[in-house]
Amino acid sequence: MSRGRKSRNRKGTLKWWQLSLLGVASTIGTGYFLGSALGIRVGGPAFLISIVIAACATYLVFDMLARMTADDPQPGSFRTYAKQAYGRWAGFSTGWMYWCAEVLIMGSQMTALSIFSRFWFPDIPMWIFACGYAVLGLFVIWIGNKGFDRLENVLAVLKIAAIVMFLAIAAAACFGWLRGGARPQLPASWGDFFAAGGRGLWASLIFAFYAFGGIEVMGVMAVRLKNPKEAPKSGKIMILLLSIVYIISIGLAVMMVAWNRFSPAKSPFVVALGSYNLPFVPHVFNAVLIIAGFSTMVASLYAVTTMLVTLSEDQDAPKVFAKKKTRRKTPVFALALTAAGLAVSIILSLLIPGKIYEYLTTAAGLMLLYNWFFILVTAGKIIRLTVWGHIKRFAGMLMIAAGVSGTAFHPTSRPGLWISFGFIVMIGIVVLFMQRVWKKSAQESKKAGKPKLRPKPAR
Repeated sequence: MSRGRKSRNRKGTLKWWQLSLLGVASTIGTGYFLGSALGIRVGGPAFLISIVIAACATYLVFDMLARMTADDPQPGSFRTYAKQAYGRWAGFSTGWMYWCAEVLIMGSQMTALSIFSRFWFPDIPMWIFACGYAVLGLFVIWIGNKGFDRLENVLAVLKIAAIVMFLAIAAAACFGWLRGGARPQLPASWGDFFAAGGRGLWASLIFAFYAFGGIEVMGVMAVRLKNPKEAPKSGKIMILLLSIVYIISIGLAVMMVAWNRFSPAKSPFVVALGSYNLPFVPHVFNAVLIIAGFSTMVASLYAVTTMLVTLSEDQDAPKVFAKKKTRRKTPVFALALTAAGLAVSIILSLLIPGKIYEYLTTAAGLMLLYNWFFILVTAGKIIRLTVWGHIKRFAGMLMIAAGVSGTAFHPTSRPGLWISFGFIVMIGIVVLFMQRVWKKSAQESKKAGKPKLRPKPAR
């Protein structure tokens, strides 16, 4: 494996199972607890096939990312590997595209958290909740890795407990032990299963991918493993368990309620249990939605702050963002820029009409998939793959391309597709400008007689 820079051999503290738990915390969020309802609405019961496809693609992406991490642990994760493979433009564009996408998504998450909180406190303005969650999230990152790890582990356990509770209640419904609702039933025919048709299944793919969004955060955190070689095992177990839980839980929800009764405004699990005499369910799952949304928001905060630090260290962002001013070695300036981005994102989410901001966040989600695609492209150059390895890599690229192209078939996601293309064009323009700056800087360094840094030969 070729390396464009010196590997940072920092002693990690995480065990593989701890990274798996952190992966659960950064992945199970509103995309699963809330967004899956829209996937069911668009794709019908066949949305389960979309879950399987997204799970396979997620596994292939993380497998390649974990192999690169095991060979050469880097805090910049996929951004650093892109830079090693294709040069400075690739590292710059993927890093900043990821930062912008996550900041927009976090703004959307805080808006959702505010809506959930008003379920109990309807008279409190949304912006107060949004600011409160933002400050609390920034505080978790400020106190350092130990506080982040402990909180995410606790939240992961709570989310898993909520899923287990739903599975237990759904099982009781299957056996007829609950009153008030009909017994869950399988679709009567293939026509019922593919109720929304092939196009609906295709369009629902993007919502299945949303449910697995967060594995790139695991790539950023994998550098903290005691043994980076265990990164592939950590991801494989986490993704396998998530896939099983997703398929069983969403499958039960579809069996309990007709697919066209689901609404993106409510969790599919709340809808599925709504016909039974269970008055505590709305309150429990509202709390779970808040926990899930806050957990994924904090994980994203950690990832974008780390990404900004590595951009700064590689001179792809101002040097000030790499400075650490506290005993906890917190990158205060990087955190401050992220906070500013969050503030702008909150203002946009509260001022811009709902549909327009929904389009922006959908575009940001698509930009994350573009990064996933580029991880697979990068792996083909960074690591030595067998023929089977290349087949898996191209299969992952094909599945991601199917998820992205499927957004063109649904009115909710179609505008986000075009907006995401606009973001790519803007980033491309910035990269073209920066290439002139980099070229000029290299020429000035050459004139000054400074030796050009060369990458170390492959080990």
